Amino acid sequence: MAKHKKNTEVSKTSGATVGYEVDLWKMADALRGSMDAAEYKHVVLGLIFLKYISDAFEEQHKRLEAERAQGADPEDPDEYRAQNIFWVPPEARWAHLKAQAKQPTIGQLVDDAMAGIERDNPALKGVLPKDYARPALDKQRLGQLIDLISNIKVGDEEARAKDVLGRVYEYFLSQFASAEGKKGGEFYTPRCVVKLLVEMLEPYRGRVYDPCCGSAGMFVQSVEFIKAHASGNGNGGRARADISIYGQESNYTTWRLAKMNLAIRGIDGQIAHGDTFHNDRFPDLKADFILANPPFNVSDWGGERLRDDKRWKFGVPPVGNANFAWVQHIIHHLAPTGVAGFVLANGSMSSNQSGEGEIRKNIIEADLVDCMVALPGQLFYSTQIPACLWFLARDKSGVGARHASPLRDRRGQVLFIDARKMGQMVDRTHRELTDEDIARIANTYHAWRTDVGATHASPLPEYRDIPGFCRSVTIDEIRKHGYVLTPGRYVGAEKQEDDGEPFEEKMRRLVAQLREQQAEAAKLDEAIWKNLKELGYGQEKDRSGAPIEQRDPAHHASVLL
Repeated sequence: MAKHKKNTEVSKTSGATVGYEVDLWKMADALRGSMDAAEYKHVVLGLIFLKYISDAFEEQHKRLEAERAQGADPEDPDEYRAQNIFWVPPEARWAHLKAQAKQPTIGQLVDDAMAGIERDNPALKGVLPKDYARPALDKQRLGQLIDLISNIKVGDEEARAKDVLGRVYEYFLSQFASAEGKKGGEFYTPRCVVKLLVEMLEPYRGRVYDPCCGSAGMFVQSVEFIKAHASGNGNGGRARADISIYGQESNYTTWRLAKMNLAIRGIDGQIAHGDTFHNDRFPDLKADFILANPPFNVSDWGGERLRDDKRWKFGVPPVGNANFAWVQHIIHHLAPTGVAGFVLANGSMSSNQSGEGEIRKNIIEADLVDCMVALPGQLFYSTQIPACLWFLARDKSGVGARHASPLRDRRGQVLFIDARKMGQMVDRTHRELTDEDIARIANTYHAWRTDVGATHASPLPEYRDIPGFCRSVTIDEIRKHGYVLTPGRYVGAEKQEDDGEPFEEKMRRLVAQLREQQAEAAKLDEAIWKNLKELGYGQEKDRSGAPIEQRDPAHHASVLL
């Protein structure tokens, strides 16, 4: 794990690896001036995206220029599309914008560039920001921003191989989330939380769905997972052919960020815009994997208009809190052998308000809960509300699961993991789970659900309960606890190491130590009293002013205290 160094290096799990992401952000943020972070976000990320597709285009353009004698045409859009590179019309090319960066018309020129790219690339229609000409945007600062971004290569072949833009884009998203506070955090799930969900579910084959996808962080991590495991886990190296992506986002500007986030990585996905509860764009989808970070405790989700919805199989969720509406929406969209992992507020594990306890009970009795993870605090930019992870499985029998290793029969059991003491502080207010933390939690879950005896080459140890960290619990025990799912209630206290000293010997030693400390305290009291007496404060007097005989020093100390 890389150590945190000022200005140059941050934790691997923060989304920025080494070097200029931090400095680039500081320079870009310095140009923000008085502009609100929520507004500035789209200005900056739109330009970075434009630079990315222009870099890739220019590299291919040079290649085609060199091949003109062989019949290549650098101005034929099909020559680019055949290589999965966006066609950039002349008015949108970065060199043109950079040359005009100091002109007062630069805002309109950027808007024209964005419009031209959308016109010639249908996949980006309605995605790119086109409000750079607005009077409120300082054109001098805009020109300086273009000059700044001109200095980085984000879209050529070398940069694409290193996912330079992905790192910059994600780092900027996290920084905007931090700058915006709650509002920004709504669309950004910390990288370490996404990574933990992905590592636990291993969604490298089948249909992957996020009903509240924000800026598409879950999908980006899923594809990164596939790439990282391309030669293992039984996927035969077929990274993209085995996965289909579906997502929905209600906020229009965040939906655009998601579309750009996928486009910069060449990821195909069906990302719909609309309210998931009231306009479910994938009503018939049954997903193999669902990953989500729904907004916590939403009270204005319009639940009063959905009292008879078919998704509420386990009870009608309260109008004042959408938590169990999200849970049941997710269950509704799970395939027969599907699994889900999602973030919820800690209250979801124990609340009995407005019928939530009854819904949770019904979900538990249906044997859908596979694993519960209590997370440490301060992970999220959007809220200080403590959070947890829910993992659901439609079929816990282990038969027919989309998994490379055989899964054991886990029916009637739930794994509880208490990770509240994990993670490290990366700044004054934010904590991150380290790669080691993520591996420990994920491996515990994999060991628990994997049939180790049937897996000859399994690197996993046999699962065992660890007091204070993890425990496998029967539904019968959960019933006795009133269907509360808080891990701390089940995992017990962390086992203290035995120092090997016999109890009788330890007690004799501690009593002797106490006597020594009392004797030392008495000496200190006497010394304090002596000093006070020398200063003229060492003798008590009665009401007439006559001296009272000196008492025990300990008494005087108690009087002074």
